[in-house]
Amino acid sequence: MTAPGSSSEQRGVIFRRALSAFVLVLACAILLSTSLTQAQNFSRRDIEGIVIDNHGQTVSGATVFLQDLKTKNIRSFTSTEKGDFRFAQIGMIDDYQVWAQKGKLKSGVKGISSFDSRTELHFELKLK
Repeated sequence: MTAPGSSSEQRGVIFRRALSAFVLVLACAILLSTSLTQAQNFSRRDIEGIVIDNHGQTVSGATVFLQDLKTKNIRSFTSTEKGDFRFAQIGMIDDYQVWAQKGKLKSGVKGISSFDSRTELHFELKLK
C-alpha cells in the first residue's frame, strides 16, 4: 500500500491532468475544424452582367431576375442606363437561374450551379 503523497499517487494525478488537457485540446480542434468547414459552405459570390438587345446594344430598364431553385425565391434588379446589373452576396451552396425581361422581350435562362466555385460570375443576357 502506498502512502498518501507518494510518487505513484503523484504520477496518477499528473496523468489524469495530462489526459484531461489532451481531451480538451482535441475537442477544441474538432470544433474549430467543423466551424471552418461550415464557414466555407457559407461563402458568398457576386453575380453581375449586362443586358443587350438583338443588335448588341445595351438595354436600360430591363428587369433581371435571380431565382433560388431550392426555395423558389426570386430577387430582381432593374438594369442601369448602361445595361448593367448586379446581385451581391449570393450564397454558393444553392443553385440559381438568372434571366432578363423587358416588355415582351425575354433573354434565355442561365443556370448557376453550387458546384461552380467562382466567387464572381458575369453574364450577358440577350433579349429576344
